[in-house]
Amino acid sequence: MPLCFIDPREAIRVVADSIGREARRQLLGEVVHAWVDEIPEDELEVHYAKAVDDLDDDDLSMLAAWHATLDVGHPIANKEFLVGAFRNLGELRREALKIAAGFRGEEAFDAGVTEEQALETVLPWLSEERTKALAAEAVELYCWDRLGSNN
Repeated sequence: MPLCFIDPREAIRVVADSIGREARRQLLGEVVHAWVDEIPEDELEVHYAKAVDDLDDDDLSMLAAWHATLDVGHPIANKEFLVGAFRNLGELRREALKIAAGFRGEEAFDAGVTEEQALETVLPWLSEERTKALAAEAVELYCWDRLGSNN
C-alpha cells in the first residue's frame, strides 16, 4: 500500500515525529544539507559566518582540522581565520558550510532546540522538488528505524 501525503513538508514532520532519536538527527542532517545546497552562491559566505560565529572551541578545532586536509594553509581554530579562508575553498564552500551548520545544529540540540523548531526553520526555504526528495528519504529512514538496520 503506497503512502500518500498532500504536502511533502508534512510528510517529513510526521516521519520525524515517528522515528527514534538517532534517525531523527540523521533526517535533520539531511534537511540541513538540502538547505545548504539551495542557498544562492552569493549568500554562502554570510551563512557560513553565522554558523561559525555560534561554534564553540571544540567545533572550531574540528572545522580547522577539516580545513587542514585541504592544504589551504596552516589553519587556525578561530572564527576570523575560518571565515577568511572560506573564499579560498572554491567548490568546497558548500561542504564547509554543511559541516559548520551540522556542528551548529548539534549545539542547538544540546541547548534545547527541538527537532520540530529546526524543521520549522529550514523546511520553508526548500524548493518543492528538494522537499519531495527529502520526503522520500524520510520514508526510507522510517523503514530503517522501524525495521532495524540489519534488515
